Amino acid sequence: MSERLSVFKTYKLYVGGKFPRSESGRVYEVTDSKDKWLANAPLSSRKDARDAVVAARKAQGSWAGKTAYLRGQILYRVAEMLEGRKDQFVREVAEAEGLSKSKAAVVVDAAIDRWVWYAGWTDKIAQIVGGGNPVAGPFFNLSSPEPTGVVTVVAPQKSSFLGLVSVIAPVIATGNTAVVIASEDSPLPALSLGEVLATSDLPGGVVNILSGRTAEITPSLAAHQDVNAIDLAGVEDDVLAKELEIAAADNLKRVVRPQPVDWSADPGTHRLTAFLETKTVWHPTGSLGASGSSY
Repeated sequence: MSERLSVFKTYKLYVGGKFPRSESGRVYEVTDSKDKWLANAPLSSRKDARDAVVAARKAQGSWAGKTAYLRGQILYRVAEMLEGRKDQFVREVAEAEGLSKSKAAVVVDAAIDRWVWYAGWTDKIAQIVGGGNPVAGPFFNLSSPEPTGVVTVVAPQKSSFLGLVSVIAPVIATGNTAVVIASEDSPLPALSLGEVLATSDLPGGVVNILSGRTAEITPSLAAHQDVNAIDLAGVEDDVLAKELEIAAADNLKRVVRPQPVDWSADPGTHRLTAFLETKTVWHPTGSLGASGSSY
């Protein structure tokens, strides 16, 4: 019996719920920690980034319009799908981060648990950042959180899966849509996550995943007038981070600057609240007499 040839996986971008190749036709080699070739990943262009923003904007209104409970159910379904493909992600994380299979399994379990954790926050975050405000006068004054809109997320470079989940999940849990730039050296777990999202109940365009050179893709997204916020978690060059922050100021984007993060630690709620706006509504209570409100 002749020895069979392995069927190598073709990795593609994930944009608008579909799997296009880069419009440039370019790819780049992805290697493991020992410099062994793993795959060719698409080398995204500025055109790919613009297409991803269009897809994210198109999906944002309907995604934000879903009930918080339904968003939580959809995110939980993603976690179910991740659990079913755990072996694949263990292998990819082990290769990407130079970990043993047992250590990679711990990382993948933590990432799935993190996704479930954020899924549980979808219908609870409003209790923390919203509520009634005391005012001097016959009014109700209520504050409620609303999503910022389209968020560019630069995924962590060294934490190819746990860090990735930790920056994507809070963005979409609160009703935003995301354009994600995967880890430049270790993009394969992110591109595989796109396959999971496509086969879950998550609408196309809510998450869009690009791979390629961070320094090449990020400037156009930081300056893009239809991007509302940017998370620079994976930008390790201080000069580039400053340039992106300056570009983002042109349309008053909200910017989360890069800082050292232990992705295995308790994430808290700061990434949930980082991409929320507060809407405050005043409503008259009616005439107030000796007996109190007329309501």
